[in-house]
Amino acid sequence: MTTDFSPVDLATARDRLRQLIVDLAVVRGKVTLASGIEADYYVDLRRVTLHHEASRYVGQVMLAMLDEAGISFDAVGGLTMGADPVGTAVMHAAGGQGRAVDAFVVRKDQKSYGMGRQVEGPGVQGRDVVVVEDTSTTGGSALTAVEALQRAGANVVAVAVIVDRLTGATERIQDTAGVPCLHAFTKDELGLD
Repeated sequence: MTTDFSPVDLATARDRLRQLIVDLAVVRGKVTLASGIEADYYVDLRRVTLHHEASRYVGQVMLAMLDEAGISFDAVGGLTMGADPVGTAVMHAAGGQGRAVDAFVVRKDQKSYGMGRQVEGPGVQGRDVVVVEDTSTTGGSALTAVEALQRAGANVVAVAVIVDRLTGATERIQDTAGVPCLHAFTKDELGLD
């Protein structure tokens, strides 16, 4: 199978990404989310963020969303593991535009060995960073990443998620972290209710 990777405009990238999310990531049925909340569907965005075609659109759409919001940043990442491919996709999209944006990974806990770091990758101290997530229900993972980054000396300027489940995570993140929380899609745009 071959995939056409010729350049596309942002509207086309956004439409294609939405369709790939619906086709690849939406799983219907009772499921318990990481937050402990039970839902009638699951959006398994790793099926998209790690997909050969979709990951390119993830980076383009997320980077454009941040640019349109006027968010300036030096590095992007979040709590491992859902955020890892999102941060990498944004880094590659920025690189494709000749922009120097690094990616980082936030561990759930600080390492007890080696350098003892919780934030891995190029240093974040004194840098403007964006926390990314694939999807968020309560905002807990994003807030864990924000706290770790602040302890590491980073200036967290925004949180950005691919899919907002519309369960209050955006408001909780904004209220608790004091930064904008942006999303590329809502559950409604994916036909979920």
